Amino acid sequence: MTMRFLSLFLLFFATLPCARAQPDSSQAERCVRLYAAHYRVSPEFIAALIDVESRWNPRSVSDKGAMGLMQLMPATARRYGAIHPFDVEENIAAGTRYVTALMWEFHGDMRLVSAAYYAGDRWIQEKRLNYNNPDVVTYVEAVRLRYTMRKRASTGMQRR
Repeated sequence: MTMRFLSLFLLFFATLPCARAQPDSSQAERCVRLYAAHYRVSPEFIAALIDVESRWNPRSVSDKGAMGLMQLMPATARRYGAIHPFDVEENIAAGTRYVTALMWEFHGDMRLVSAAYYAGDRWIQEKRLNYNNPDVVTYVEAVRLRYTMRKRASTGMQRR
């Protein structure tokens, strides 16, 4: 399946309504769980990306112009359906669709998905894990640590 077909499929796939109350962390967390379940991606992984990307600030803007909770670049936001990238639900929905596409592209390897989310999928596709950029290495490690922490917390809560 080509990347272009996959992104079109994901873009036109039904958007799930998430409670549209005042944006707050509980709304964002509900949206993460909802869209992660819908796209069959780990909610802990999506949450870890948000932890590292924006620290859960829905109005966050990076120096390079990435926006919202999942820090989507304008073209990526549009490509995956976020017309209003600061809208919590649109941002999480589009970001999760993008992560899903990266999961397909990199066969579920979360290290490569994290690196591609940060540096771009074309660059990572060429380099795989042979990258030298310390920023990418630091980012991948930060996501891995947050994911591990969240996974342990959710597993511990389920056992009770």
